[in-house]
Amino acid sequence: MIRLARQEELAELSELCLRSKAYWGYEKSFLEACREELTLTPADLGTGLAVWEECGEILGIVQVKPLGAPEEGVADLALLFVDPKAARKGIGTGLFLWAVDVAAGNGASTMMVESDPNAAAFYAQMGARHIGFAASGSIPGRELPLFEFSLAGVLDPVGSSHHP
Repeated sequence: MIRLARQEELAELSELCLRSKAYWGYEKSFLEACREELTLTPADLGTGLAVWEECGEILGIVQVKPLGAPEEGVADLALLFVDPKAARKGIGTGLFLWAVDVAAGNGASTMMVESDPNAAAFYAQMGARHIGFAASGSIPGRELPLFEFSLAGVLDPVGSSHHP
């Protein structure tokens, strides 16, 4: 089940982000450098922050929010992390599709994704187009693959979603 995140879960969700990042074999010093950027705060609530929950356990997190002015029609997939114990079980795909629906439902025509290099193949498989690189917010000099996902046709005229 995907539901909105709650304030009392923010510390747990921040740790899930770091565990998920650690899945790729990064060193402890690298993960510590990412900690601040991956720490969620009450300001993140109400910004398209949601969790994947099964049997009372949170197994994934996603955040999609507007990028720039709303009239620009661009959304940002700010976060998408899956607990390593639940990796490769469809949770990432489900969270991505939820983000697509939210972004399209909020009027965006494009969703941008700054990807961990290890997750780039996932976004390409989901239909996102690699358009360049973006500077890491945590590691000076590190560049992250930048993807663009077209939301055209995600919502039909009566508002029921379908996925590309």
